[in-house]
Amino acid sequence: MYRFFLIAVLLIVLYYLIRRAIRKIGQDGALEKPKDGRLSGNQMVQDPVCRVFVPRENAVKENIGGQTYFFCSRGCAAAFEKQLSG
Repeated sequence: MYRFFLIAVLLIVLYYLIRRAIRKIGQDGALEKPKDGRLSGNQMVQDPVCRVFVPRENAVKENIGGQTYFFCSRGCAAAFEKQLSG
């Protein structure tokens, strides 16, 4: 009887240790945002005009109205500026 109780307690402790380790990995994992708030260069960004996703490092970066936008091409950037002005 004591063996069963001891095994049950050990399994519960093991469960909580594994759960804690998984949560820690999730917090420190590469899929999370960096703590300084900056985005990595390989993150995908969405073009606001044609709605396609492009890698941030390859996107056309434009500062329009004090806000930074990312586009798949110069044509989409020009179309976006035209939409805002007209």
